[in-house]
Amino acid sequence: MPKRISKSDESKEKERSRPALTPEARENQLVSLAIDLAEKQLREGTASSQVITHYLKLGSTKERIEKEILEKQKELIEAKTINLQSAQRVEELYANALEAMRNYSGTLNRDDEE
Repeated sequence: MPKRISKSDESKEKERSRPALTPEARENQLVSLAIDLAEKQLREGTASSQVITHYLKLGSTKERIEKEILEKQKELIEAKTINLQSAQRVEELYANALEAMRNYSGTLNRDDEE
């Protein structure tokens, strides 16, 4: 019969997780631990008023709307970036086409004349 893992063994296992390789991964680990602790405190009824208020705000309609607005702003910025890159590429193509037409028609560039 397999050995049952008790809550204390489970928490010790979490403590033994391998160290993060990047600062971002380390930050994610710490955030995860903080959320786990807050959840434990909420379940046990020992959470501070700040913890309770934080999670109440996260669940509010206003918070969800603000998060959605931020996501849309991010998408807009990404779309603008793509648009700018596309415009630059079009400019390059026009310049190349004009140069090809000049060469085809037999006219010289000012650089070629010198």
